[in-house]
Amino acid sequence: MSKRKSNQVLGVPSKRVRSSHPESQEQEEERTWSNSDSSDLRTSQSASGEVGIIENIFLRNFMCHSLLGPFAFGPNVNFVVGNNGSGKSAILTALIVGLGGKAQTTNRGSSLKGFVKEGESSAEVSITLRNRGQDAYKPEVFGQSITIDLRISSEGLRTYKFRSQTGQSIPCKKEELVSILDNFNIQVDNPVSVLTQEMSKHFLHSKGEGDKYKFFMKATQLEQMKEDYSYIMETKAVTQNTVEKHEEILHEMRCGFKEKEARYKNLASLDEMLQKLGELKGQMAWALVIEMEREVKIMQEKITGEEKSSIKYDQRVDEWKEKVAQAEQKYKEFHDQLERVTERLQMMQPKCAQLKNEVQERSRAFRVAEARLHKQTTNLRDLERDKEQLTKRISELKYSITQSSAVSSQSRMEQMNRLQTELDALNFKDSTLTQQIEQFQQAYNSAKDKLNKMRREEQDLQRAFDSKKRDLAAMEGSRKDGLRRFGERMPALIAAIEEANRQGHFRVKPVGPLGYCIRLRDAELSLAVESCLKALMLAFCCDNYRDEKVLQSLMSQNFAKDRRPQIIVSEFSATLYDISTRAVNHPQYPTVLQALDIDNPVVANCLIDMRGIETILLIKNNKDARRVMQRGCPPRNCREAFTREGDQVYANRYYSSEQQRALYLSHDVEKEIRLLQGALQSQDRNLQDFKKSIGQVEDQMRQNEVLLKRSLADQKTVKDQCRKVHLEMNDLQNVEEPQSEDLKPLEEELEEVRDRLTVCHEQYETEKQQMLTLKSALEEAELLNRQHRDAINSVAEEADPIKEELSKSDQMVEKSKHHKKHYEEKQKEHLSHIQDLKKILDDKEQEIKNSITKATEICPERLDVRRTAKSLDSEISRLKVQISTQQDQHGDRDTIIRQYQDALQIYNGAARQAKGLKSFIALLSNIMNKRHNIYTELRRYLSVRCKYYFDSMLSQRGYTGKMTFNHKDETLSISVQPGESAKAALSDMRSLSGGERSFSTVCFVLSLWAIAEAPFRCLDEFDVYMDMVNRRISMDMMLKIAASQRYRQFIFLTPQSMSSLPQNSLTRILRLNDPDRSQSTLPFGQMNLEVAK
Repeated sequence: MSKRKSNQVLGVPSKRVRSSHPESQEQEEERTWSNSDSSDLRTSQSASGEVGIIENIFLRNFMCHSLLGPFAFGPNVNFVVGNNGSGKSAILTALIVGLGGKAQTTNRGSSLKGFVKEGESSAEVSITLRNRGQDAYKPEVFGQSITIDLRISSEGLRTYKFRSQTGQSIPCKKEELVSILDNFNIQVDNPVSVLTQEMSKHFLHSKGEGDKYKFFMKATQLEQMKEDYSYIMETKAVTQNTVEKHEEILHEMRCGFKEKEARYKNLASLDEMLQKLGELKGQMAWALVIEMEREVKIMQEKITGEEKSSIKYDQRVDEWKEKVAQAEQKYKEFHDQLERVTERLQMMQPKCAQLKNEVQERSRAFRVAEARLHKQTTNLRDLERDKEQLTKRISELKYSITQSSAVSSQSRMEQMNRLQTELDALNFKDSTLTQQIEQFQQAYNSAKDKLNKMRREEQDLQRAFDSKKRDLAAMEGSRKDGLRRFGERMPALIAAIEEANRQGHFRVKPVGPLGYCIRLRDAELSLAVESCLKALMLAFCCDNYRDEKVLQSLMSQNFAKDRRPQIIVSEFSATLYDISTRAVNHPQYPTVLQALDIDNPVVANCLIDMRGIETILLIKNNKDARRVMQRGCPPRNCREAFTREGDQVYANRYYSSEQQRALYLSHDVEKEIRLLQGALQSQDRNLQDFKKSIGQVEDQMRQNEVLLKRSLADQKTVKDQCRKVHLEMNDLQNVEEPQSEDLKPLEEELEEVRDRLTVCHEQYETEKQQMLTLKSALEEAELLNRQHRDAINSVAEEADPIKEELSKSDQMVEKSKHHKKHYEEKQKEHLSHIQDLKKILDDKEQEIKNSITKATEICPERLDVRRTAKSLDSEISRLKVQISTQQDQHGDRDTIIRQYQDALQIYNGAARQAKGLKSFIALLSNIMNKRHNIYTELRRYLSVRCKYYFDSMLSQRGYTGKMTFNHKDETLSISVQPGESAKAALSDMRSLSGGERSFSTVCFVLSLWAIAEAPFRCLDEFDVYMDMVNRRISMDMMLKIAASQRYRQFIFLTPQSMSSLPQNSLTRILRLNDPDRSQSTLPFGQMNLEVAK
């Protein structure tokens, strides 16, 4: 990250939305961070940047331009303005290439030679960077600026030269450029620093959440950190493998060394070995006695300790009995509180509906009054225009009377009337065509939107059809193999498990899938059982974690990572749990455990541990389920119940099932296949009908498009005819000699217009006063409605934490009962274990007496032996072999000594090297763990900051949005709602219009600006898809950011004129001349720059 401090971009306060759920840690930190950053805004820096900003750029023979520049950029905001082909993108491409970027990064070519102008031998790019302040790079060499000259040959070779502030050439290698960029924190391949037009379009049209997440990771340089860590871990794994291979070699060396050592020691005298053998036998006899006495002593201490720990079990049982009572009391208190809050809400609902209806009625009245006022305004404007035209016409006639004769007045008047009639007809036709064009355009746009929506629905229908097709294939396959119902790859996985177990890879063979190991006693309860067990139907059980790793490896070969069945690790038991005290016993309805035939106790114990099937009732009728669970006290030990339709019933809530039929436990496979085939055929027909509907909408859209084009052509023809008639009338007016008789009707008409204007003014004031009155009444009603709605929300928010606490209390009651039962069983097992230990102790003491008798016969005097009997036995055996070998033959003494010394030296060196490598790997693992934790914390911190800035940016337009990071799946989802309604649902960016999506994208880019450091930022045609409103707001936001970050440079490339920008000293506009498109070759020369300060 950069050495500079990041500052707050916008001072918009974060809006806290009421939520019924507890806030996550990330949301809490986001709020804390936003508060601290708001205070930092007041201390934002005001000085311009010191290092890394671009002062000047100059291009020669680059792309299609002979000469561009030099361009002098300002230290803060710079706009490069020009039409297509004027050189904006060439400047940005030269900046990337000139600062060491690859050709592919620019999206303008695959190699550097493509940037050399056709017909030229080379291209030149010169970039001047500011180099001031305490962070300057070698200021004694380069001075206050560094000029980087790049020359690209026609073969694609790149050559760099560096110049100081005085223009002196500095001899440097390309590595010097890397050091300069690192010192200034310039990253031309980072989209936050330089966002090209192609990358902006790609990101704007990107629909994948993974692409947005990659964009975020690349912008914050977290992607580079992740790649570095991956490379280090790969290197560590290679080193670990090397160490393991060396250890194998070391073991072989040690065996050879021990063999040579044994030969060396065999040179001792046989008498000493025989004497030592006798001593070892005596030590062996008493070592056995000592070990047995030690075992007896340990067992006595263990029995004493176990008897003392019995008190602990008594205390635990009493403690959990008290906790059960406390938890039940707490649950009752929260239940009473929830009932009181619910009653308050029910009492407030009728008034809320009344206030809402009143607001709607007043809103309708206000809209009617507003429409009438708009109509009066239009009439008033039309009368004013008629008055002005009549006044002007009378003045012209009076003047014409004094200047002309009455010879040809009558004929010209008739001709004028004819032309006026023709003009009126043409104007009427033009008005009619305008209405038709609007209708056709609206119909075309409506059909286009409808077609896009239907395309998305078609994709959903196709996916559902494909899913049904896969289910049908699995069901048909289950005719021969029942495992196919649990997935197409399930038989292959079971076969792999069998093969691995046959080869001894498992300590205990895993069990699964669990749904395949159970059978229903009542076929009607199949959907209820599947709704209860859910994902456990596909789960597997393992006895230990080692077997779990082996099973994970087998699953990875047959299932995708996100579709692997669940693995439950629990030690296998051959007996079923004793559930007599915690199971539900109902005279009418069975539990899930009672409704199933389970041959394997491992499966039954697993379902008891994971789902508590002994405490869940199965009640076929939903009315009976509500009566049993919710009217009065539920049965003892019963937590929940399921109906025949799969609905889930609690004591205080009811959840309907989304699953329509059983997938795994249905007995009639042929019936299921027929149902699936029928559903598949029906869905296929629906899909085909939907495709026909899409074709009809496409035909309508094409017809409207043809009619629209035809109407536009007719309108153009009518407008041409209108222009011709206007020209003829103007010619006649120039020679017209009007008579004085024409003035009287015009003056009468003018007087009539004035009278109507007076009446219209009075009606306008009346309508305006009525609209203001209705508006005030509407605002008053909305205020009352909003206040009452806030009161309801406040009461509802009171209920949410109570519900959460009620659920927690329910769980605590069950947990306390489970722990109490657990410790009671542990207490019983503990006492039985003590009795077993005492019996074993008696047997050991009798065994010691027999061993002492035998040891006395071998060695009458008791020996204090510190070695183990096993080691003594090994040494006796080895000594016997040595004696035998020594007696058989002796080797050369010098050779044996030399071989022993060489083996000792080689073995010690290899052992030291292996130990050093192990220490290095352990140290590296510790360091990488710490660095990965820091990386995770940094990633979370940057995510929180990005969210905060994104919300702040959207609020400038009155939008609301949500940004969700999933670092595990590497996705980033963005939801945006245009508008400020508190109840409006957030929608995906793909459903927004082009301008709204562009504005949301700009907000996202600006939020990345706030968390990523760079001395300058470049945007190419950032507003290309925006309407005027979003463009203005986005521009204001970026200018506000620039004003708060004067130490950073901003360069915006846009085809817009930017004439509406405010005049200030921080903004500089560089306007490029338009290319001369009338020639085959473009005569590029020195560009005229207009600098607005």
